[in-house]
Amino acid sequence: MLSVKGDVVFGQAERNRFQPVTSSSKIRGGDTVRTSDGATINLVLVPGAFVQVSENSEIKIEELSLTKDGNETAGGMVDRSARVQLSRGRVSILFSRSDTSGSHFALVTKQTIISPDSDCLFSVWTDGSITRVTCARGELRGASDGQTPVRIATGYFHQWPTAAREPLTASAEGGAQMDVMVSLEAEKELLDQAARWQNRRVF
Repeated sequence: MLSVKGDVVFGQAERNRFQPVTSSSKIRGGDTVRTSDGATINLVLVPGAFVQVSENSEIKIEELSLTKDGNETAGGMVDRSARVQLSRGRVSILFSRSDTSGSHFALVTKQTIISPDSDCLFSVWTDGSITRVTCARGELRGASDGQTPVRIATGYFHQWPTAAREPLTASAEGGAQMDVMVSLEAEKELLDQAARWQNRRVF
């Protein structure tokens, strides 16, 4: 965890066991994170994959995996994967494949699965029945059952379900414009906090 602001809880949703997030909290795979009105939390899921969860949102960290190269002396990682489910609200994701060649990230909603195709910055919003994905930088793809995957480039957004076959320009839709603004602000926070997090890591 990089930072938390406001009332944020985490825990096992299946058992309805939640506790407040503090600076010492350890959020792991399988945990659900909920933010309240005015609250946000910034997370580093695996190196190169940073997430800001906006207010009134809920995510479940479905998978966090690290695979070593088997060399006990080198101790290097060859594969890092994270998969997150967004049930409601908005998340902003900063993904940097150049940080580590073996990082993989996927975000899931009821309507689609989103995966970065390059270093990118993007936002995903859903109310449970509609999902909107807006790309502020780089390129990503969204796949939905029975449909051809959609590639979303910088400055474009796509919504599921929709009759549109191609992404639309973000400047044409108010919600997508807000997505871009929020994700750019999140990027500044995430980069600053990630640099401090990297400096205090124990190797």
